[in-house]
Formats: sequence, structure tokens, C-alpha cells
Amino acid sequence: MSIDNILAQATAQAVKALYNADFPVEKITPTTTKKEFEGNLTIVVFPFLKASHKRPEETAQEIGDYLVAHCDAVEKYNVIKGFLNISIKRAFWTGVLQSVAADPDYGFKKVTPESKLVMIEYSSPNTNKPLHLGHVRNNLLGYSLALIMAANGNKVIKTNIVNDRGIHICKSMLAWLKWGNGVTPESSGKKGDHLIGDFYVEFDKHYKQEVSELMAKGMSKEEAEKEAPLIKEAHAMLKKWEDGDPEVRALWKKMNSWVYAGFDETYKRLGVSFDKIYYESNTYLEGKKKVLEGLDKGLFYRKDDGSVWADLTSNGLDQKLLLRSDGTSVYMTQDIGTAKLRFEDYPIDQMIYVVGNEQNYHFQVLSILLDRLGFKWGKDLIHFSYGMVELPNGKMKSREGTVVDADDLMDEMIAQAKQVSKDRNIVADMSEQERDNVMRIIGLGALKYFILKVDPRKNMLFNPAESIDFNGNTGPFVQYTYARIQSVLRKSDAADRAVDFGSYEPNEKEIDLIQRITDFAAVVSEAGRTYSPALVANYVFDLAKTYNQFYHDYSILREEDARVRAFRLQLSTTVGSLIKRGFGLLGIEVPDRM
Repeated sequence: MSIDNILAQATAQAVKALYNADFPVEKITPTTTKKEFEGNLTIVVFPFLKASHKRPEETAQEIGDYLVAHCDAVEKYNVIKGFLNISIKRAFWTGVLQSVAADPDYGFKKVTPESKLVMIEYSSPNTNKPLHLGHVRNNLLGYSLALIMAANGNKVIKTNIVNDRGIHICKSMLAWLKWGNGVTPESSGKKGDHLIGDFYVEFDKHYKQEVSELMAKGMSKEEAEKEAPLIKEAHAMLKKWEDGDPEVRALWKKMNSWVYAGFDETYKRLGVSFDKIYYESNTYLEGKKKVLEGLDKGLFYRKDDGSVWADLTSNGLDQKLLLRSDGTSVYMTQDIGTAKLRFEDYPIDQMIYVVGNEQNYHFQVLSILLDRLGFKWGKDLIHFSYGMVELPNGKMKSREGTVVDADDLMDEMIAQAKQVSKDRNIVADMSEQERDNVMRIIGLGALKYFILKVDPRKNMLFNPAESIDFNGNTGPFVQYTYARIQSVLRKSDAADRAVDFGSYEPNEKEIDLIQRITDFAAVVSEAGRTYSPALVANYVFDLAKTYNQFYHDYSILREEDARVRAFRLQLSTTVGSLIKRGFGLLGIEVPDRM
């Protein structure tokens, strides 16, 4: 049991004994005492005044006296107005450290038959271009959230919905037919997603040229965009696809297979994965069926032109199109179909969509529609809404100067890690293979940490140079701390670690470090409750920073007292373990050597 729980339970007992009042233990939350005051943990006594019928200072005094008399962990206390600052006995902290060290799953809850099944959707790419910087933030957030939810005792299904149909797909297909000359990923030496993305750009280039020519002949821009021969051909191809034309479908399957192979390579390199992938080419028809069922039940209505709409005015919203007049579906319809298939595949208790904040309205509407259609989790679906991520102007721009490909970004981060490590002479004594692997871990760790440490709801600026710095709130700083700990442990021997330090009384810096160690469980729990990987990221940084301050001030291997040396080795071992596990929740690796 953590010191927070021990203190919360003892305080609840104090309120019962002193004031004959039952106060829920879970509502008593000790916090770290502010640096300017004496004590380790602080309890706010204002919630107990209704039971005590006394002033805050007097109530805190009485509870403090009770804790000193009845709680073995409490040494003394002081009162600042309504704040009870409690000092824990030094020797008690040693037992806390041993308790955490003995639990390899400290902070993680086990999955039980009663655990909720949480499905998390992230990535959601289009098959007409490679994954880009925006997808990187999406994938990192989604994957980390899945790990955090699992650490909180949930059954988790990681899922992806691939947008593999529509006019944008046909644009790439048509461009390949016209200007591809039969090129393949193998013949070109390009990843399939990059190759198809090139043809999407090629279509756009020719299309804009046709629009310009038609405008020069007197058409308005809107007319020219509709009448350009290329866009008409693309729509004709889309119609053939929807009608099941064998040639169009065969080309579609072939080109999509190239893209999927490229995506898989990027996902693997980024360190994310999925348990189930859905495809909009399969879900959009299911969505149409479900909408038509809703129409028959009077949940929706049809306009004179044949289009089907949902009236959301009773929910304070507007009218929402679900099927166009020609019977084709919109994104909302596809999401309904995907939800239907997912509900059939899994007994989902909670659905979390990891999608940018530009889709806030979309998911507000989707929640209402799914609830109307009878999905039990529809009303309570979670839109994990995150902000945009941008780069400093002029840095790492793609060939088109607009979007940075995920693959190019990862290449650049690893290249920067190599340069910084070379300048610092960090991995000079490693083999080339080991060095390359460490550079990969550092480069991708810098990328992931810099993105995940930011509150997901905020827009952010990703600065590659800042992220790779070995000082400050960065991934490499934390990784270097972990590698430093492993170096200390490698230089120690079994005899050092076997010494009994059970009654050792730690100093203030060591107590501060143990207190941060015990915070791990609460941070993991809060990250799951608030859907925030940033809480874990910043906790691990604070833990690493606190350890480095301790490391700077005190000897470990050179400590002459064997008992103190053993204690500090255990302290280092536990910090290293929590850094690794915390970074593991972010999908970030840690190297044993740097």
C-alpha cells in the first residue's frame, strides 16, 4: 500500500474517532507538501469542518495529534491555516521503497473478467498518400493511450479505419494509368505509399493546368473545376468502382496493396500496431443499410430530391446529411457503418476516437446518431480531440513544401541523433550495429517524447533541434539518465546489492526521490482517467531530473558504508525500472548504453 493510501485511511479513521463521521477514503487525497513548508505530504482539512464544527486550524491540530498517536508512518506535523503538513518517519520511507521494488507491476492494474472492453481508433489514413506529421501525432497518442488504458486494467482493442475508397483514390489510380508506364514499387525502388502519393500529386498538377486552360477560355473557376476532363474521368472511374467493374477493382486492389505494404513499414518503424483494421470500402454499405433502417423507423427523413437527413434541432444542432440524392454515402454514414461492424465484432463498453480537433462537431453528431440507432456506447463515446502539430518555418519541409512525410521525419530525427551524439562523443566505443540501433532509439525517442509531453488538446510546434537536446525536458535527457543508471548497476556486484539496509534512514534528497517513485501509480491512474499521455511523460522527466540531482550530490559505488551503498543501488534500480516502464507507456525505448 502506498504512503498516500496509508495516510488517507488513517485520516478517515481520525475523522471517525474524533467527530463520529464517516468520510470516504477515496476523497482524501494527500499532496506533496510545498517546498517552502516543512513536511512530506499535506492534507487539506476544509472538507472535515462540517463534521468537526471547529475552526480549520483546530481541526487540523486534532487530526495531526491523532495521526502521530495512531499511524506508525507519521513522525510529526505542522499546521498552516487549513493545511495539515505531515512529516513521515525516515525509516518508513525505506520500507516504502522495498515495497515498490518488490512489486514488478507497481502502478498497473490487472485485467479481470469484469474489466471494461475499450476500443481505441487511431491513424485513419487515406490510401492515396503516405503518412505525414499529423499522422505521427495521431498514431503516437492513440498507441500510448491504448497502453495506458491497458495499464489501468482495461481490455483494449487497438483499431484503425482505412479510407480506401472515394474520388481521391481514383485520382491516383487514373494518374498511374495515364503517366505511370507500369511502374511498381519494385521497379522504382520506392515505398508503395510514396509512389502512389507521387501520382496523386501528378493528377493535381495536370488537373490545375486543365482548370487554368478552361478559365482562359472564359469559364469561371467553379465551372472549370467541374468541367475539366481529368476530374470527369476520375468520377467515371469512381462510378465504375462502385458498380464493381472488374478492371477498376483489380487496379484498385493492386495499388492499395502497395500502399498497405508501405504503411506497415512506417507503422513498424514508428513502433505502433493494431489489433483490427477496418476498411471504408467494407463499412460504407453497412452504413447505408443502417441509415435506411433508421429512415424506416422514423429516426431520419427524406427530402424531395431523395437525400436522407437527420434532424438534430432538438439537440441544439442543425440538419445533417446522411445520404446524398444519388444514394451515395458521406463520411458520417461510413462511420455509422464502421460502428455497426465493430459492435458486431466486439462487446464494446467504451469507444475512443483519436481524431484532430477540427472534427469536434462531427463526433458530437456521430454520438447522437449512434445513440438514436441503439448502440449502447454511442452516447458515451469519447472523442480524444487533439491539436495540430506544426514545424518551424523552413525546417524539414517535404519536396512539395507543404507536408512532411512520416518516413522523412524519422530519417531526419535519426540523422540529427547521430550528429548530436558524434558532437558529444556519446557512442564512440560501440560497434557500428549497436551504434545504429542506439541512434534509432534516441532519434525516435526524441520525436515521440517531444510530441507526447504536450497536453494533447493543445496545438504544438515540433522543433527537431530542441527535441534532440540532451539537456532539458527531452527524451534523450531521460534516456541518458536511464543509461547512466544501468552503467552504475553494471559496475556494482551482487555482494553490494545483497546487503540488508532495512533500518536505514534516508536523507532528504533520497526521501524526495522515493516520494516521486510512489507517485507513479497515481500518475498512471490519472493519465487513464483524463486520457493524457502527457502526464506520464512529464512524470518520467521529473523522476529523471530528481534522480540526477541525487546522483550529483551523493556517491553510490564509492559510498563506504555498505548499507547506504546497497540502499542507493536499490533506489537506482527502482528509478531505472520506472523510467523504462513509464517510457514503455509512451511507446519509447530506452538504451542500456549511451
